[in-house]
Amino acid sequence: QVQLVESGGGLVQAGGSLRLSCATSGRPFSTYAMGWFRQAPGKEREFVAAITWNGGRTYYVDSVKGRFTISRDNAKNTVYLQMNSLRPEDTAVYYCATDTRHSMSMALTTQPLSYDYWGQGTQVTVSS
Repeated sequence: QVQLVESGGGLVQAGGSLRLSCATSGRPFSTYAMGWFRQAPGKEREFVAAITWNGGRTYYVDSVKGRFTISRDNAKNTVYLQMNSLRPEDTAVYYCATDTRHSMSMALTTQPLSYDYWGQGTQVTVSS
């Protein structure tokens, strides 16, 4: 079993910044890819960013490139999402997820079904 707990969400004005954290426990965090997704009311869950087990590769949805940065600290079993220049359209519940079925893989996926453990989510609200 793997447990993931997100934190760092909140209310921020447009143009502001937030840093989300996702603390993990259970299986060895350091060998698995991690992803961030978001879901706005009435919309499907959307891929945001992903990072390989060693941090060597990252991938972002086009709408957040240049504004968001995913990173990880394997010593702390934590993955981060630094969000800058936030926009009202970034408002959503943000989820972290991990793919424990492919240990030490350099491949990244944007598909929710490829991730087998999820956190409970943290709300991010950006006011205009």
